Amino acid sequence: MSKSSTTKPDLRVIPGDAEIYDLMRSPETTSERVRRLQLEARALAVEQVEALERVLMEASRMAKEIADGGDAYPVGARELAGRLSSDLPAKAETLKAIVSRSL
Repeated sequence: MSKSSTTKPDLRVIPGDAEIYDLMRSPETTSERVRRLQLEARALAVEQVEALERVLMEASRMAKEIADGGDAYPVGARELAGRLSSDLPAKAETLKAIVSRSL
């Protein structure tokens, strides 16, 4: 490579939520790392279950609209939507109870 050619530095954009490693801290042991990763996995699992609860509640609201929609919707669809609108909130509450017991 000649002296006249310039090389660009290898730069990467790091997301704003990236964790900064403390260089003064001693390296994690394997057990500490496992514990930290397990905590992160549990937190992500709780977030996903909470997202499912929200989706179930939104689906229940939509099902209620269909059930109450009158003749615009087929009878079978209205009946099924009516059952879903009453079942889904109970399922969401069950999920919430399961998650709260496991914390």
